[in-house]
Amino acid sequence: MGKIVGITYDLKSDWQTSGDDPVDAAAELDGHRTIECLKSALESAGHKVVLIGGARRLIDCITKDDLKVDIVFNISEGFKGRNRESQVPAILDAYHIPFVGADALTLGVTLDKVMAKKCFIAEGIPTARYFKAKAEDNLFELNTIGFPLFVKTLHEGTSKGITQASRVENFQQLKEQVDHICRNYKQAALVEEFIKGTEFTVAIIGNNPAQAMPVVQYAIAGKTALGNEFYSYRHVAEKLVEHICPAPIEEKLAKRLQELALKAYQAVDCRDFGRVDFRVDEAGNPYVLEINPLPNLSPDDVFVLFGKVKGMSYDQIINKIMDEALLRLGLKGAAASLK
Repeated sequence: MGKIVGITYDLKSDWQTSGDDPVDAAAELDGHRTIECLKSALESAGHKVVLIGGARRLIDCITKDDLKVDIVFNISEGFKGRNRESQVPAILDAYHIPFVGADALTLGVTLDKVMAKKCFIAEGIPTARYFKAKAEDNLFELNTIGFPLFVKTLHEGTSKGITQASRVENFQQLKEQVDHICRNYKQAALVEEFIKGTEFTVAIIGNNPAQAMPVVQYAIAGKTALGNEFYSYRHVAEKLVEHICPAPIEEKLAKRLQELALKAYQAVDCRDFGRVDFRVDEAGNPYVLEINPLPNLSPDDVFVLFGKVKGMSYDQIINKIMDEALLRLGLKGAAASLK
């Protein structure tokens, strides 16, 4: 039986631009097409869909007693700060409104990459060595790793802040890049040991049990053996990134990536769906880069690519996520299994 499903989201067109915004400031926000495709997918399964919007619009609907939904499908990214992804789930929890996806705690922990790394390390999940740096910090004291290093934003996604200058080979470059992140993105920098090798991602759907999907490999300008190269916002903008699924790798490595993806998913209490990104060094050792409990659900994005291998359409993938959430919440019988 269909449900009345509200969708919470934030659009690129809603971004309030200021003069000091970096060029990729709104990169994580969704386009109208993603929302329309999500709506259409849910309607194809017999659900009635209500488009809500972001946190402030959600509050307006609640306070006006105008939120007549059975469940909310949340893909809201928020706009600023490391708690931005947690805002909508926290509001929904406060009003006892069931929703699809991770809760506020998980979204807060995973958006702050250092907090996520601490969870991975506690669970024995391999991740690159790191330190957190502010512009005023003594980098000579903080850097006990050596070079090369990789400098990125502490709490952003969609490769925001990542450019060719992100890989640094000396203290001068390190200083410049840490200053750049702190000045332009108004946050501390995460500095990691650079892993020379290849890059992968694994989508996960479900709860009890969660299932890891076929591994996807990143290629840049047709090359999968990336070496010192890495996925960046520029590569996406210039359409130089190719997603290969299933990844052309040995079964042993594919299984290891899937096992670690599930372990990372469980370590931070993800729910219903998520995606784990990896770097694999030249000796074949995988390292979790980060986990995204709020991956982009555009039909063109990497998360849904496994559907071609599984024989599932975009609509079927979205409704599998919905079914898993309904089952978790006790609002539906057993969810359909993935082939």
